[in-house]
Amino acid sequence: MIVNCRVYEDGCCCPGEYTIETAARASHDNGAFVWIGLYEPTPDEFKSVRREFGLHELAVEDAIKAHQRPKLEQYGDSLFLVLKTARYVDDKEVVEFGEILLFVGANFLVAVRHGEGSGLQQVRQSLEARQDVLRLGPSAVLHAIVDRVVDDYVPVIEGVEDDIEEVEEQVFSLDRTNPAERIYYLKREVLEFRRATAPLLPPLMQLSTQPLPHVCAEVRHYFRDVYDHLLRINEQIDAFRDLLTSVLEANLTQVSVRQNEDMRKISAWVAIVAVPTMIAGIYGMNFQYMPELSHPLGYPIIMGLIVSICVSLYVCFRRWHWL
Repeated sequence: MIVNCRVYEDGCCCPGEYTIETAARASHDNGAFVWIGLYEPTPDEFKSVRREFGLHELAVEDAIKAHQRPKLEQYGDSLFLVLKTARYVDDKEVVEFGEILLFVGANFLVAVRHGEGSGLQQVRQSLEARQDVLRLGPSAVLHAIVDRVVDDYVPVIEGVEDDIEEVEEQVFSLDRTNPAERIYYLKREVLEFRRATAPLLPPLMQLSTQPLPHVCAEVRHYFRDVYDHLLRINEQIDAFRDLLTSVLEANLTQVSVRQNEDMRKISAWVAIVAVPTMIAGIYGMNFQYMPELSHPLGYPIIMGLIVSICVSLYVCFRRWHWL
């Protein structure tokens, strides 16, 4: 559906309601441009947008179907940029992804959103409060949207970092839990997150360094700042991936150590229990002539011997940290 359709001239929002057709006609005035926002449009809803602004059919197909990787493409005189939005659902420990697909021309910017995350209403409001920025045209809007998407990666980084710290504490705690499954799922979310951020680096490098259609020189400096932010985020994601690999290996080592400790304890108790079992086996052979059987202190002596040997073994195993 069409969320917004507004025309801007000389850095100000033109009053009144616009359709796609009237906005396209108004954008042909000197210094005016139109900013159209759509949310998960159908092919029929997108027909008028494609017709009025001459959008390429391949880019339109990508915008309707979504599920694209971040990229920057040039179709004739217009640019097509794909962004991946992300938000972290802490209670489920998952990263939910969406997409924003942007068409940029000399006098228009069409933003197509899919999924949740990185709403553009606040971007529109903040830009409308800055006439000096809006005077730069569609490229200023392009920068504001990209900057918002990259800024929204920061809460995701913080959420993942908090969960990784919890997993580290869980691995090295005294609780006999095995968080291997949680570590695996966190690692998978980090890898998915990296697939959303890493491919965006080359497009941002192009926007910040190369002369592209409808991207003015003043805005290129701002894209360089966004590129730096994304680069740091991508480095943090790589660090998370390596850290989770190390945590998973440490968890497997902890499990092996606990199993060895359990085996030592079992072996120690088996050795202690073997003493009375052996002595009871000897005196259970029912031989007729066994001197201890006729001795009046035979039973207390044997019981004392069993207790003393068992206590001695217990003390030794405790000293060796087997028990």
